[in-house]
Amino acid sequence: MTLNLVPFVSVDKMMKLVLHLGIERVMRDLVTEIEADFRRWPLFDKTPRIASHSDVGVIELMPTSDGETYGFKYVNGHPSNMKKGLQTVTAFGLLADVSTGYPVLLSEMTILTALRTAATSAMAAKWLGPKTDTMALIGNGAQAEFQALAFREVCGIREVRLYDLDPTATAKCARNLAGRDLRVVSCRTAEEAIQGAGIITTVTADKQYATILTDNMVGSGVHLNAVGGDCPGKTELHRDILLRSSIFVEYPAQTRVEGEIQQLAPDHPVVELWRVIAGEAPGRTSAAEITLFDSVGFAIEDFSALRYIRGKLAETGFYDDLDMIADPDDPRDLFGMILRAAQH
Repeated sequence: MTLNLVPFVSVDKMMKLVLHLGIERVMRDLVTEIEADFRRWPLFDKTPRIASHSDVGVIELMPTSDGETYGFKYVNGHPSNMKKGLQTVTAFGLLADVSTGYPVLLSEMTILTALRTAATSAMAAKWLGPKTDTMALIGNGAQAEFQALAFREVCGIREVRLYDLDPTATAKCARNLAGRDLRVVSCRTAEEAIQGAGIITTVTADKQYATILTDNMVGSGVHLNAVGGDCPGKTELHRDILLRSSIFVEYPAQTRVEGEIQQLAPDHPVVELWRVIAGEAPGRTSAAEITLFDSVGFAIEDFSALRYIRGKLAETGFYDDLDMIADPDDPRDLFGMILRAAQH
């Protein structure tokens, strides 16, 4: 047995795996995996992510376990990185066998987080959103294309209306989505982008209280997918929009600190999305209702994504074996293993 070896999915291998399976298939599969884990939500250990904040960003650990497998993700959020030519968000994750504590997968999660974030957004809109073929995508950075493709694949979106404060970001997004069976409309203002859109996604990066959407911009019947507000002091929507919306969240104890609802009273009513998927709570109840998915990202979604990737390794072969665990012949003789290494 090679207990010392742990499958490792590098960035290169993750890209090859996703391209081999197809981005569209991966999006569909991730929605299926996340929905399945949301239906067994009570089985999981749940805790707000452990965050270390600084003036320039945040570094977080996101752990969970279903009793058989343990998982965690390391992730950062540094909006100023972009000015240095660096990613705003980077991540890696690990799965371990609860019965032994041994790791069974180590993986990059910068790409995988982008995929699972988009899949979770589309999953929420599938359960909460109106029937529509048009969405507005405000904020056209690193997450934008993933969101557009997830909504096309899961929700049947055919027109994506783009807006970003930086026109080069919009041009980049439009270029990357060309030939993807989407009508892409580049807009000059947020107001223009939301015209005719039944779903509005905000995914901006600045670490500050912001008003990407004002109250008068949001009419009845739309679904709001608020992705960018994901840490204390960082929001995207005007408070009055929240007061007119039915609000759905992942884990209230985390979202009340990090999400759009940090602007509201601690007891403001919200619905946990897993309850809708499990049939324990209603989703959209009328055509005129404004539904809001206050998305901050939760560890169970990362767990689902990591387990999905692990399940595809034998099929695809896109991984390397990492010599990660000390495995002496005698478990009590770790020091002796070091001495014997000098003889080789």
